Amino acid sequence: MPAYADLKLCNRMSYVVEAAIGIDDKAATATRGWFRIDPAACRVVAQGTLTADRILLNARALGVYGSSPIPQNGADTLCIAPDNFVIAAARQCRAGQTPAPFTEIRPTQTDDGNLVAYLAEDSEYDDEQARLAGIQRLLVIAGYDAAPIDGVDGPKTQAALAAFLKNRGLTPELVQAPNFFAVMIEAVQSPSSAGLTWCNDTPHKIMAAVGTDDGKAVVSRGWYRIEPGKCLHPDVSGQLKQIFSFAEAIDGDGRTIKFKDRLLNWGGATLLCTRESKFEINEQGDCGTRGLAAAGFAAVDMSSGGKTLRFAMP
Repeated sequence: MPAYADLKLCNRMSYVVEAAIGIDDKAATATRGWFRIDPAACRVVAQGTLTADRILLNARALGVYGSSPIPQNGADTLCIAPDNFVIAAARQCRAGQTPAPFTEIRPTQTDDGNLVAYLAEDSEYDDEQARLAGIQRLLVIAGYDAAPIDGVDGPKTQAALAAFLKNRGLTPELVQAPNFFAVMIEAVQSPSSAGLTWCNDTPHKIMAAVGTDDGKAVVSRGWYRIEPGKCLHPDVSGQLKQIFSFAEAIDGDGRTIKFKDRLLNWGGATLLCTRESKFEINEQGDCGTRGLAAAGFAAVDMSSGGKTLRFAMP
């Protein structure tokens, strides 16, 4: 079996990610996660010499980005858990574990003798571009105009960043601090006086979807994952005539929770199309005949410039 030194994962994506690794060795397969990695950062996920036939990877973006934008299409199905985990026999899932696709990776050896594997987007950012694109993406989610998300610095990005720092009472020096992404994510998960904010006041995970009407088309988009006790700003922008919202509480298997024989969800009378997995649907109506689901969305009054919707137990 080949011998490996320390294994590092490096993130060249514009998302803060959580990664899980699988170690496939002879007849045994183990998984371990989650390793949180900021854009342009690296993290050791396996220390010292280990022997393995194959090394496998599953990566997901944090819930603040909505449904994970990272494609999950690996050939191996291994077990994971919601929180930090080590699973010794990862091909047979037990209670509290769920199957997930893992992809084989082939790390490259670095000058220091360790192994490194990179998480990358189609944009093929270098480290500096990935970090800036990651900042731009969170600024947009927080309601600041830093688009396009391209990893290219300029007056628009700097103005959005300066406004974010000023509004949050933060100093410019913090931008270079190791914890800056943690600070930004905390800001994104707090109520805001601008735009739409969802806040989860339940003990359950909530999946939410948003609808936007710009006068030409109504677009529905989801799912956004909101952890208990957290808030999230869906990335809606432009001149909109109307915004709609739908949310539902789910259990560990992804099923909608029932409370007193009622599905625990928050919506309204406007039927918009959805689907079970990540979606962005530009045409509404005849959802069922097109192989889609439909949910009742609530119209959101944005006349005051900002609106916070709090999801609470009945």
